[in-house]
Amino acid sequence: MGILHTRKNKKYNYTPRYYKGESNPYELKHKFDDFRVTAGSNKGLKTKLNNALEDYKYNQDTSGANRRVMVIIGILVLVFLFIIDFDLSIFFSER
Repeated sequence: MGILHTRKNKKYNYTPRYYKGESNPYELKHKFDDFRVTAGSNKGLKTKLNNALEDYKYNQDTSGANRRVMVIIGILVLVFLFIIDFDLSIFFSER
């Protein structure tokens, strides 16, 4: 009945009668948990970022999706700069 404390869910130790498996049949699990590191119970932002960078570095991209994303981002940045009338002459020195 405390205002500052949240209620804890009740836990039951129920096993189905005819279940012949090793693991819990009611365990919720992602489909690709066995193939990636980033879908775990990561606690901090730094841990999540490090896991994502390791996953990106060590898993090869065979479909070229990363290059496609970079091209799309580049095109969108150029369109944005064109819309706001950004002057690109500040990057070039006049001699």
